[in-house]
Amino acid sequence: MAHSHAAILSPFDVARAASRNIRLTVVVSVVLICGSFAAAAALQMRNDRAHALAQAEYFEARRAGDVAAAVESNLDRIASLGRAFAGGKEVREAAHLSGVRNIMVFDRNRAPIARLWGDAVALPPGAGATVSPSISAGAIMTVPLAGRIAAIAFDPRALVPARMLERAALTTADGTVLIQDENWNGSGAFVPVGTWPVAVRASVDEDSALRAWTGSLPLYLFVILGPALVGAGLAVLFVHEFERRARANGALRSLRATRPIEAKLLVRLAQAELRAADDLRAKSEFIAHMSHELRTPLNAIIGFSEVIEQGFYGAVGHAKYVEYAHDINEAGRNLHNKIGDILEFANIEAGRYPLEPSVIDVAKIATECAGECAGKAFSRRITLNLGFTAAAEALADPVAVKRIVSCLLSNALLYTQEGGQVRLEVHEEEGAVVVSIADNGHGFTRAEAATAGLPFHSHARRGATTGMGMGLTIAMALARRMGGAIRIGGLPGEGTVAELRLPKL
Repeated sequence: MAHSHAAILSPFDVARAASRNIRLTVVVSVVLICGSFAAAAALQMRNDRAHALAQAEYFEARRAGDVAAAVESNLDRIASLGRAFAGGKEVREAAHLSGVRNIMVFDRNRAPIARLWGDAVALPPGAGATVSPSISAGAIMTVPLAGRIAAIAFDPRALVPARMLERAALTTADGTVLIQDENWNGSGAFVPVGTWPVAVRASVDEDSALRAWTGSLPLYLFVILGPALVGAGLAVLFVHEFERRARANGALRSLRATRPIEAKLLVRLAQAELRAADDLRAKSEFIAHMSHELRTPLNAIIGFSEVIEQGFYGAVGHAKYVEYAHDINEAGRNLHNKIGDILEFANIEAGRYPLEPSVIDVAKIATECAGECAGKAFSRRITLNLGFTAAAEALADPVAVKRIVSCLLSNALLYTQEGGQVRLEVHEEEGAVVVSIADNGHGFTRAEAATAGLPFHSHARRGATTGMGMGLTIAMALARRMGGAIRIGGLPGEGTVAELRLPKL
């Protein structure tokens, strides 16, 4: 006979499988820990709620006993008044004070013998069948006497003070309610009233009983979430450290297992990558730190050429000296501007360009830029139209924004023919403030639009002297540093639209 044996995993096999997938193991462990804390908290919450309700029911039962004692005393008093009246005694004043409405005495044949006052009291069916007093619906008490029956109609509200009857009711043996509080919900244990066939039922005010329990619910959540969050955080740290060490050990084992020639190639490749990174960092630092050394002699060239050109110390003699001094000045200024743009772009790329974002009014800055470019537009007979909202606040660096808007506006004026139009608008969109500059100049081809903003890429235009292509590059880099963007669009011969989008406050 063949026997099938199920494979039984040993604890070592389970541990080995868990170590192979550490992330899954940690997730399962955290889930189990959270589940155990949640289950413990749920059980404790359930027990505390049951205990609070049980304690409230205990106190309500004791209060119902006090109400039953008061009712029993008053019923005994009413029964004694009925017996006294049947015996021929005067009980009018006492009956009035005890809430008795009327008393009638009947013989064994149910014929009326005497009446205290008022309307007749109907003798309930079956009255006198027992030797003990009874109470029927309508609050009528029957008291058997020697050969007679006393029927007493009474006011149930006189049996117990209203303040004692809070959330409670007085019922007969068959469940008929004689009197109840408006807040009684129909529940509560039956507490008998001595030997009388009535009972008191007091309901529990669950809202009041569970108020303290409800207030402690945040503590249960802390018991559940506190250890779980701490455990999850520690698990993430341990897993990260474990994987880091595992990767390092794996790399060492792989390197040791690699053949000597391949190992040398890997070492050379790593060294080459380090040298390339060092060279790139050294280049950026060199360009960033050469600002003073490059600009100082240029400033001297420009200043001395201006002195010669203007004849500060008197006439220079031949007119060619003035012409050459003018050329030196222009060349120095152009070189100064180009080197300044290159150094500025290098500082931006190296993260050394200082930016101090604050809440600014973009429309105000755009107005200032338009005022500075108004002379250039007037000299070339270009119409400069402005369209601003009342205020457009954004979170950005004011100096950088002014640098970008001035660059875009200068390009629009440069590439627009004389007599053309340039429109500067500032408006708000969802989540952004947009500065739009549109012109009716040459526009962009698809190939030019693809290279717009790349370093040292300029687009030649007839009748316009272009730079080396760093202005738009710097503007785009500044916009990215502030969390914004620049978009360039347009068609050949139909003009260009440049948009600066900044994050809205």
